[in-house]
Amino acid sequence: MFRTIAELVELCSTENKKISQIMIETESETSGKSQQEVIDMMERNLDVMKEAVERGIVEPDRSRSGLTGGDAVLLQTYMKEKEPLSGKLLLDAVSKSVATNEVNAKMGTICATPTAGACGIVPGTLFAVAPKLNADREQMVRYLFTAGAVGFVIANNAFISGAAGGCQAEVGSATGMAAAAIVEMAGGSAEQSAQAVAIALKNMLGLVCDPVAGLVEVPCVKRNAMGAANAMVAADMALAGIRSAIPTDEVIEAMYRIGCAMPNTLKETALGGLAATPTGRELERRIFGDA
Repeated sequence: MFRTIAELVELCSTENKKISQIMIETESETSGKSQQEVIDMMERNLDVMKEAVERGIVEPDRSRSGLTGGDAVLLQTYMKEKEPLSGKLLLDAVSKSVATNEVNAKMGTICATPTAGACGIVPGTLFAVAPKLNADREQMVRYLFTAGAVGFVIANNAFISGAAGGCQAEVGSATGMAAAAIVEMAGGSAEQSAQAVAIALKNMLGLVCDPVAGLVEVPCVKRNAMGAANAMVAADMALAGIRSAIPTDEVIEAMYRIGCAMPNTLKETALGGLAATPTGRELERRIFGDA
């Protein structure tokens, strides 16, 4: 069992195991299920994510509110017709992150990782990076366990919902989870995964949760896109040997303290931030009418 990222990395070192294996064993111990049963459950999550990504990158339909939809298709078309300035791998991760969030906005089936509002980053990066690294199905399932281990620590030491800690806690947590998993899939060490979490999460600190009209569509879909890009860059930085000046667990603690200091208007109440702009209010009236 581990409670912090430092303890997780130490376990990986002393037992010579990957983060994903430590998480499989932890989940088995806490749930009372066999390791194979735990893996089977995660395989079902992988299938749900795959279906959402595949649906989102081909369906141009907009959500019921009309706020979002079709952007993942635009990005896929752009990648086929142009040479993206940010590179095809990164933009593929972004498009698949957007795709998953758009499916969520259309009331489709997604896997919350860690929440519905932040459901795109982990699968978006996974289904972009896996082909690049020739990862098989087992490695893809392990990607999700590695991400889960980071989410487990953040949830128990800070928060993972925008309502509790702002968008830094929601999209930020998903970004850190994905960054760690990318590193492990790419062959990096547990320590490098930890560094990737710190680098990714540091760049999300202070991010407010301000859903327009109270819907996790604007700005959430595009924030998932940026979270996916952030995770990819953080993973590459960690794999290059770059370290965070602030230890990962202290970054998580900082996120917790920042979230506690945030006013409620910036925590998923739709009372502040982009939700309170003139356009945000007009969109709210258009969707729900005058209350």
